[in-house]
Amino acid sequence: MRLYQQLILFMLAATVLPLAAVGFLLLSRAEAELAARIDAEQRIVASSTAESVSSELMKTVDALARSAELFNWQRISPEELRGGLQLLYGQSPAVSAVLHLDADGTPQGPPVFRDEGESEHPGFDPRGVEMLARAVPVKTLRLGNKGQAALGAAYAHSLSGRAAVAVAVKLADGEDSPFVLAEVVFSDLEALLARRAGGNPGHIDLVDSSSGRILTSSQPERRMRPLEPELASQLTAVDAQIRSFQSASPARRVSGARVPLVPGFDVVVSVDEAVALAPVHAMRRTVLLSIGVTFGVLLALGALYTRRLNRRLSEVVAGAEAFGRGELERRVTVRGDDELSDLASTFNRMGSELEAARARMLRWNDDLKARVDEATADLRAAQAQLLEAQKLAAVGQLGAGVAHEINNPLAGILGHTQLLLLERDDKDPDFDALRKIEQSAKRCKEITQNLLRFSQQRAKPELRPVELNAVLRDALSLTEHQLKAEGMTLATELGSPPVRVKADPGHLSQVVLALVSNARTAMMNTESKHLVLRTGERDGRGFLEVEDTGKGIAPEHRARIFEPFFTTKDVWTNVGLGLSVAWRVVSEAGGTIDVRTEVGQGACFTVWLPKA
Repeated sequence: MRLYQQLILFMLAATVLPLAAVGFLLLSRAEAELAARIDAEQRIVASSTAESVSSELMKTVDALARSAELFNWQRISPEELRGGLQLLYGQSPAVSAVLHLDADGTPQGPPVFRDEGESEHPGFDPRGVEMLARAVPVKTLRLGNKGQAALGAAYAHSLSGRAAVAVAVKLADGEDSPFVLAEVVFSDLEALLARRAGGNPGHIDLVDSSSGRILTSSQPERRMRPLEPELASQLTAVDAQIRSFQSASPARRVSGARVPLVPGFDVVVSVDEAVALAPVHAMRRTVLLSIGVTFGVLLALGALYTRRLNRRLSEVVAGAEAFGRGELERRVTVRGDDELSDLASTFNRMGSELEAARARMLRWNDDLKARVDEATADLRAAQAQLLEAQKLAAVGQLGAGVAHEINNPLAGILGHTQLLLLERDDKDPDFDALRKIEQSAKRCKEITQNLLRFSQQRAKPELRPVELNAVLRDALSLTEHQLKAEGMTLATELGSPPVRVKADPGHLSQVVLALVSNARTAMMNTESKHLVLRTGERDGRGFLEVEDTGKGIAPEHRARIFEPFFTTKDVWTNVGLGLSVAWRVVSEAGGTIDVRTEVGQGACFTVWLPKA
């Protein structure tokens, strides 16, 4: 893949794609929040408008009912009857006509109305008297009381085309009571819906859910039209006072509320999603355009940058090819103060160094013979060291054999000496001599046991849980007096609570004694004689540390301190087996030994053992 292509991918991955992802995520959230807010506002508008529609209708119905209760309609004269109907007609400007009916619903005289334009009332077509008389089944009110009212089904007003509804009011008590029938036109409701809609997008409709028709709307051209089938089915699917849903064709957000006290009437507030979410969609187009422009600018800048970069890199490639042909005097032109300039400078320095190296190589040819002779001498020295190592191995084998041969007689000497000690008291002139013989025999036995432990394949140790603090105290009881007699200060830092590890207690005591003995020997000829012994737990393992302020171990000796018969002591003691045996014992217990040392600053040996 070319550098320009890699740069484009990097710009896409590092800038454009993250910005686009974040932008569209934020836009999606904004769209969801805006849709939720639109639904909430629509529900509020639908609920409040339904309340207003119910209040407007009930105000007209109540006015008609209250006015009807003022007369004794069964005992008034024809002129008074006409005046009473005129009174009912004037209760609301939405009333287009008032008709007097008998108990069977038969019209009794002409309706009371005015022609359209003569007053604020809607006009009435006298030919529609029969249809008005059948608009409300008055027989359903026979059992009611005087002033009781009922609404009929909505229909289209013959003159204005607006929706209208007939209101029947009972004029007396009893089953043979006459009725008055008023036609109420929804002109005021249409104005109410228009005011509610205001300048907001969308429209508000008053819907007859039983017939699926729009009775009146904030947009007059929609009145008396059938409601979209999808909206009609969703409107009746949910039995709730207020509900919200979406329609797919066309895409709309719709909220509906039932009109209180008027069964079958619903107020529906709807808005096209494209119009409602237009700000978010416009912002999305702006983001897409911005991303496209940004990407185009980045492509142009990347092309210019990579063209300049490739031209300068080609000079470095040409210089490298010249070096491959042996033209070490070739140099690259340095321009500017950037990384490529640093590369060119480094390349030129490399050429200079290669020239100098070739000159040195020519001079080294003259010294080759001397170097070969020196290497030959080193090889001979290595062969001598190997011979010495073989001698030491032979000495080790010999020591093992000697230890086997000496161990049995030595046990007899030690046993007889201890028996003689038991037969004498400490005032006997031979007591001190026998004690020295016992001590010397014990030391010889210890040396032979160390030789055997190192040179022979020993049986499996008895590993069991042992407390480090107890082992340390037991070992110190054997050597603490000697340390203090030589002017050394001893400090112990024992872990609390005590740490238990899995080891052979006898062998572990020998490890402690060997490390303490080495520390004591290392501090014999130093001014600072301070010995610290620590126990504790770290990283899930128990540890035991012996730290001294002796002369330390030279770097060239650190790799060999655990070799048998190797020692750095000024006075050779115990044939150099202490650390070798300690390493063998710790390894058998599944542990390790770490060493920290610095010449002149002392040494610290850390024994790591698995916890029990």
